[in-house]
Amino acid sequence: MRYAVLGTGDVGRTLGGRLAELGHEVTLGSRTKDNPAALEWARTVGAGARAGTFAEAASSAEAVVVAVGGRVALAALEAAGAANLDGKVVIDVSNPMAFEDGEVRLSPVGSDSVGEQIQRAFPHARVVKTLNTVNCQVMVDPALVPGEHQVFVSGEDADAKEQVRGLLGEFGWPPHRVLDLGGIRSARSVEMLLPLWLDLFRHVGHAEFNLEVRRGH
Repeated sequence: MRYAVLGTGDVGRTLGGRLAELGHEVTLGSRTKDNPAALEWARTVGAGARAGTFAEAASSAEAVVVAVGGRVALAALEAAGAANLDGKVVIDVSNPMAFEDGEVRLSPVGSDSVGEQIQRAFPHARVVKTLNTVNCQVMVDPALVPGEHQVFVSGEDADAKEQVRGLLGEFGWPPHRVLDLGGIRSARSVEMLLPLWLDLFRHVGHAEFNLEVRRGH
């Protein structure tokens, strides 16, 4: 399958690299065609990996992964072009965080989410929020964390969520550990988990952890 991964940071490079390892064609998208991080990533990964602009990546892709920061996600997708997103699954793994005055701030928070903003701005895209509650290494290798810990999906399109479940399965997330939270509005709750994740990171001392939901009888 052909994927566009928008973003050249740790998350984008990790997801793109794993997708290429799995045999997919991946274009790592950035604002400029000559982005050094994207070009080095493509050279290192080799077969199946390319670098390009946001628009070049999205135009040739069958699915688009949003791996930029949540506060610039809309700008990246606008640069990718609405026509290049129409009808495609758009997988949003971003978090709407920034450090302000030494504190982590979320925007939007509570009454909106990046996932919802993307779906409103690109109504013909099939947006699915997922993977933003774990570190990028755990995203692509959940076995790094023992136990029956979970990942979540949110979105309006059932077929799109099923496609994303398949991708998560390729990463190693079995179906019973992928919890469907419902429509894209539920992206609010998983985006608001970020401050808890950061506190747990400080407590645990590393990023290889996740939450496990256990059901009572």
